[in-house]
Amino acid sequence: MFLILLSLFVYIFGPTCAAPPPPLPRRTIANVSVLDTPLVRAAEAYMRDRSNNDLYAHVMRSWLFGTLILSHNTTLASMVDPEVQAVSLLLHDLGFDRTPGSKIVSADRRFEVDGAIAARAFIRDHESGRRWDERRVQLVWDSIALHTEPKYALYKEPDVQTVSNGVFLDFLGPQNGVTPEEYAAVVKEFPRDGLRKSVTETFTWLCSTKPISTYDTFMQPFGERFVANYSAVGFRAIDLVLGLPS
Repeated sequence: MFLILLSLFVYIFGPTCAAPPPPLPRRTIANVSVLDTPLVRAAEAYMRDRSNNDLYAHVMRSWLFGTLILSHNTTLASMVDPEVQAVSLLLHDLGFDRTPGSKIVSADRRFEVDGAIAARAFIRDHESGRRWDERRVQLVWDSIALHTEPKYALYKEPDVQTVSNGVFLDFLGPQNGVTPEEYAAVVKEFPRDGLRKSVTETFTWLCSTKPISTYDTFMQPFGERFVANYSAVGFRAIDLVLGLPS
């Protein structure tokens, strides 16, 4: 009888009980314990090479805020792939790339889509990323493509939600469990003094250089206020609807 039960156990559970995977490597930045895998390190370096100081500081703050959100919510943390979240937050503004000869920024796509496409290519080109399944890659794509649109992002997977929330904390201040003290420590490490000027200048640049991607979006007011001869008329949803036959 014992042998029968043993055979049944082995059949169901396998010859041995699998050991839990080892914990992923971590490091501490601004008193925040963050993931430190080769892919995360590479994503940070990749973004640093394509950012000015203000953009890099914003990206790092967003990553740290997103990590802090998970540290205050164990239930949410159990549902989020930490490497997906880290890579998404680090690369979420790739669509702002202004390096000479950049192939990331298109002539007509929204910057979020440019960034999502570039992040997907980055993952697939990296040794560790090539071992990712397509679901993880798609979560990064969705996280970046939707990060500026909480009306959509907050109803997607928890990974996508926490990326959007991490980014918006840089504009809204401490919330989602992040304390004022934690927030201040991050800002001390990566000052946000230039955030307003940097964001305004970048949005204006996009409205000027690829206006078609900004019409009928949250960027449109920047074009209307700061770009000469900018006009979204004819490209808005209202123009499409009112142009229909009566």
